[in-house]
Amino acid sequence: MKTGTQSKNDKEKYIEIRLSVNVDHVASVREARKEKEPDPVHAAVLAKIGGADGITVHLRKDRRHIKERDVKMIKEVVDLPLTVEMGLFEDILDFVLEVKPEKVTLVPERQGEVTTEGGIDLKPENAQKEVEKFAKALQEKGIKVGAFIDADEKFTEIAKEIGLDFVEINTTQYAKNPHNFNIVRKIEEVAKYASEKGLEVMAGHALSVTNVSKIAQIIYIEELSIGFSIVARAVFIGFEQAVREMKDEITKARLLAISSMGNFKIS
Repeated sequence: MKTGTQSKNDKEKYIEIRLSVNVDHVASVREARKEKEPDPVHAAVLAKIGGADGITVHLRKDRRHIKERDVKMIKEVVDLPLTVEMGLFEDILDFVLEVKPEKVTLVPERQGEVTTEGGIDLKPENAQKEVEKFAKALQEKGIKVGAFIDADEKFTEIAKEIGLDFVEINTTQYAKNPHNFNIVRKIEEVAKYASEKGLEVMAGHALSVTNVSKIAQIIYIEELSIGFSIVARAVFIGFEQAVREMKDEITKARLLAISSMGNFKIS
């Protein structure tokens, strides 16, 4: 998909792709019986051993899985960058300001939803003001702030205008239609656009070891956030191995992309 000659410096810039492992659904299993295990903190430790570059948790308004205790313990125990996903809720903001994770991803949140249903809509002016307010409060504490967005250049423009540090591109539609070249191309176009505007680019949602390769080959994406499929896979092969398997797959895909730079295309 990418054409043109790339310099050596470009190749070096695009080599790395990070994996942040979301441990929410380890907590979901725990909460199914309201027990003390499995512990998402333990999962985060195993994720690090398996090669994860970061840990992600979503502290929801209804606290259906991750609790404040989990966030605090992961931040204290696991020596990896922590990303907290959160809706625009003042009580959660106060807590996150206290914990001071590496990054915060602002996401839309609807009561009763099974999982996040789409990216945050930044187009309404009132939404921009609310996101900007939360972002400034977090950034004053040295926390990087981004938004989970659908693949639309307009959202990246707004993200830059209101001072966000990164965007995370929603990959749900791709995961549902992994052979649809147009969806992959659109994600790449938005990732490139965001990167050129100076935003860090992440991606995630519904990615698995069987479909992640095409997304990992998009050289503008610096980090993938993946959770449910790793937890599901871990039931059969163990958490550490499930993380290692995913990390190996995205690394292999990125190296394939780098090796063909100058005639880059999704295979």
